[in-house]
Amino acid sequence: MGTDGREARGCPQKYVVKNYFYYYLFKFSAALGEEIFYITFLPFTYWNIDHSVSRRMIIIWSIVMYIGQVSKDILKWPRPLSPPVVKLEVRTDAEYGMPSTHAMAATAISFSFLIATMNQYKYPFELGLMAAFVFSTLVCLSRLYTGMHTVLDVIGGALISAVLLVLLYPAWDSIDHLLLTSPFCPLLSIAVPLLLCYNYPKLDYYSPTRADTTTILGAGAGATVGFWLNHQYAAPAYSGENLGFPLITGMTVVLVLARFFTGLFVILLTRQLMKSVVLGTLCYCYKFPISDLEARRRLEVEVPYKFVTYSSVGFTATVIVPLLHGLLGLI
Repeated sequence: MGTDGREARGCPQKYVVKNYFYYYLFKFSAALGEEIFYITFLPFTYWNIDHSVSRRMIIIWSIVMYIGQVSKDILKWPRPLSPPVVKLEVRTDAEYGMPSTHAMAATAISFSFLIATMNQYKYPFELGLMAAFVFSTLVCLSRLYTGMHTVLDVIGGALISAVLLVLLYPAWDSIDHLLLTSPFCPLLSIAVPLLLCYNYPKLDYYSPTRADTTTILGAGAGATVGFWLNHQYAAPAYSGENLGFPLITGMTVVLVLARFFTGLFVILLTRQLMKSVVLGTLCYCYKFPISDLEARRRLEVEVPYKFVTYSSVGFTATVIVPLLHGLLGLI
């Protein structure tokens, strides 16, 4: 990229795109580590692929992302200097750099999906391994291309995620069984993440890492409560056996797309509704206008706002949407 007049939104630097293929490839790849991907892919696996796979990915994703976000604010390693680096993103520039949570999330999601499916479904392991490697590599490279991380940030993030996967894998089934069967699961699924959010490391200046962490833990908490409810009162998680990916037919594709777009509409509607209700309630309780950004960043406002909103999204995705699918005859 050069500097002949194209300006990134909110970025003081100007740049010109010389290779649009790389530009759009890595901009798209960067989005695979952001909310737009989480809110589509993770529910998609729950609605259309396999509940056990989705449960494992969501739990691993929540743990890995919490450790990554907290590590950033403990280590406090700065992001690459700009200039000379041209940064194509603005929002995350307020965060510290090490480790790259995009790299951590991409590694965790892609390889946990591989591990969770390789013994349940019939497909070439080499193909799955290549897909996981390509996915995580594209996301990692996108963080270098967009100027948001150093090579060390990206390598560190991927390695931390890999180590966590190795450490968690032996207890994977035990954790899943405990979360589905323990009578204390709903209480702990809400109380522990809330405690972690309210005791998040304090910084000298505002950073979106606490809000992002609360969003992730909230979504994971709501989904976990939904998993427990489904196991207790709907279909038990261990009632069936997976023998392979379903035969792809025209009707199967239609049902998959119908489930996905119906579910996506409902969770986006839930997110927007809960944002308005929760923020309006907090504005009333703490006596500040909804446009007061500084007030919305306060601990007592930001944590409940994000946690309640996204725990509602997680719960809706795992309980309300499947019920709606059943009522519409999409299951």
